Amino acid sequence: MLLAHRSSVIEDIIDLDTYPIHRLDSPVRAELVAETRSQMDAHGCFRISDFVRPEAIASMLAEVESLRAAITWAEMTHNPYAAPDDASFPENHPRRRFQERQSGFLNSDLLPADSMLNRIYDADVMTHFVWECLGSERPIYRWADPLGCNPYGIMDPDHVFPWHFDGNEFTVSILVQAADAGGIFEYVPDIRSPEAESYERVQAILDGSREGVRELDLRPGDLQLFKGRFSMHRVTRIQGNTTRYIALPTYVYDPFRMNKPHHAETFYGRATELHTSRADLLVDGLAE
Repeated sequence: MLLAHRSSVIEDIIDLDTYPIHRLDSPVRAELVAETRSQMDAHGCFRISDFVRPEAIASMLAEVESLRAAITWAEMTHNPYAAPDDASFPENHPRRRFQERQSGFLNSDLLPADSMLNRIYDADVMTHFVWECLGSERPIYRWADPLGCNPYGIMDPDHVFPWHFDGNEFTVSILVQAADAGGIFEYVPDIRSPEAESYERVQAILDGSREGVRELDLRPGDLQLFKGRFSMHRVTRIQGNTTRYIALPTYVYDPFRMNKPHHAETFYGRATELHTSRADLLVDGLAE
């Protein structure tokens, strides 16, 4: 049985021969979903190698490089929550630990309508597959955030992206171009939950502890499914002369909410009127 919603729209992007995510009756798909759920439960992350076809990756690389003039660059410091300083916490508290960051984003609202990345993100086939892989009883949705719902992340040589949490629950990363060296994704699975911020564990990682830290060296075409709101993560410093490009389609439980204005400004360089109007929407009690 084919999942209804124009699988042909993505058949030249996703390797549906190897990964028939559009066929609900496929035993290959069932095995992939089962393995993904197992790894997500155990490690909070899963990689599917060569998920996106090489020709599509080449097109995505050309797309983001053609729009470099529109990239929002940041050279700044921020805490893991992309939140303002809060003097009500002790001086060395994680909420007051500001780390160096250099990186850029090609914001979602700047992508052409027929962008390869938009085609992936807009496909119901993809959303349904991600939902099944998570094993969640709750439905997931594409994100309402107009800047961060499916941007490209860019790190030039010597850039570093420090420890942080995402504003959305789940991120699907697709590496478009790897750095010569460095640019390793590091994460601490499920370090916090809506019931517990686990500030002591967060502080230990910020102080250099490697307890619970896992690494993933993505390759172009790989798809990574990741619990970005609950697992603190970073990308190590870029070495060599090659820019790292990564596509970041994101998914949420609540399709209405979006990043807080300060979070949007910190990551994407600006906030919209929608960010301001929805700033007080109750999410899950976690620090942004």
